[in-house]
Amino acid sequence: MNQPSSSRARVRGEILADPRVVEAVVAAVHEQVPAYAALDDRRLPEVRAIAAWGVDRLLHLWATGTALESADLRRFRGIAAARAADGRPVQAVLRAYRVAGTVLIDEVAARARDLTAGDGLALARVLVTALDVLSEEMATAYAATSEDLAGDRDRARRLLLDDLIAGRHASAGALTDRSARLGVHLPDPYCLLVAEPAGAGGSDLPYEDAAALLGALGDEGTSLSTVRGSRAVLLLAATAVERAAGVLAEQGWRGCAITKEGLDRVAVAHRLAVDALDTAPGHAHRPGRLLDDADAHILALLAGHPAAGPDHIARLVLGPLTEAAQSHLLAALTAYIDAGSATEAARVLHLHPQSLRYRLRRVHALTSRDPRDPWQRLTLDIARTIRT
Repeated sequence: MNQPSSSRARVRGEILADPRVVEAVVAAVHEQVPAYAALDDRRLPEVRAIAAWGVDRLLHLWATGTALESADLRRFRGIAAARAADGRPVQAVLRAYRVAGTVLIDEVAARARDLTAGDGLALARVLVTALDVLSEEMATAYAATSEDLAGDRDRARRLLLDDLIAGRHASAGALTDRSARLGVHLPDPYCLLVAEPAGAGGSDLPYEDAAALLGALGDEGTSLSTVRGSRAVLLLAATAVERAAGVLAEQGWRGCAITKEGLDRVAVAHRLAVDALDTAPGHAHRPGRLLDDADAHILALLAGHPAAGPDHIARLVLGPLTEAAQSHLLAALTAYIDAGSATEAARVLHLHPQSLRYRLRRVHALTSRDPRDPWQRLTLDIARTIRT
């Protein structure tokens, strides 16, 4: 039994009188739980208030030998509903409570000069019981609120993609469980396609347009779609990129497809694609061509906020040309870019012009980049320049 104890009351009083304890809890949660690391100064006071209440309540239960009451359960349910409304994953919320419990144990241990083993066991029992109860209460309330917010399965799937591109998922396991509940098998590898009607004026895109685009490209079991302002965002199987350019061209759209990021980096893929569409010059969108990972990374580099190192960017653009066996093709590309014409490049390399042109065709085939196209020639030039 968890019996009242004067020693526990003393420890409780010391902890509640020390404002650094709540700050330590908030700092640990902010540092260790990714969903909380992104919170700004406007939302941290709420975290601090909940932490203060939780510390006070748990220490009270421990010191007095009492149990959680119905009012506690109502508060847990209210917190879960609020987190569902603001999109913070329930798994992240529960992990925050576990992190807070660890900090609380350390704070009690630092003041344990006259506590007994029984006091320590009682604290462990209080924490385990509280975590078990709040897990059940919060998970149930969170799911109910999420279902109310979603309204239907289609909207719930959109919310899943919204959370992915915002980086709001606690772990790979939690993401897998959520996907399974919605009947979605997330594609791995995947293609994240961000697309917009060519010449869009910035007005919000109707979701129906994104859904129609998904219908032309997707598979119900593995694809998701949502809308961000004037753009559609689609998560597709990686193989969809092979037909995406043609479908977009038919509909008068343009886009950027990211295929080389992991499922834990969907938010990074989304930012790369959005920034690429924001900054790419018009001639980069040649009809029938999608911007890809290499374009997006080159544009990020030019904008001064590269998302990868120079060698990685060079490999994305040049592909097999970085291999020793293809050094003759890289030399041909370099000569062509430096000389400005195939004839002059052939003279520099002591080749027949037809041999030089053949090598440039091989460059095109291996990199999917045509050195004669102004934009693609620029990306090739940057890649061969930054390569070390």
